[in-house]
Amino acid sequence: MRTQQNAWLHAFITVVVFLLAWWLHLDRNDWALLLLTTGLVWLAEFINTALEALVDLASPGSHPLAKTGKDIGAAAVLIAALCAVLVGLLVLGSPLLARLNALL
Repeated sequence: MRTQQNAWLHAFITVVVFLLAWWLHLDRNDWALLLLTTGLVWLAEFINTALEALVDLASPGSHPLAKTGKDIGAAAVLIAALCAVLVGLLVLGSPLLARLNALL
């Protein structure tokens, strides 16, 4: 966590999503979707970090294949994060709008 900027962003968003889910009193199925989706993003982030470290170890210099490997790992994290945003909108969207309308 100390050396990975993106992990801090994932951590902040995870806390916000879980607090929002708690505030909205989501049911178990919605919590399960959020937990699985969040877990997949974290898994992708950790695998990408490990991949980058291994590539740096194996190829300390600049190499096109090393760059490709790192770029694909980063793309996997991006895809996981985008899917998580979509799941978050599907799970949190309606309850959040209903709760905000009730408050206003």
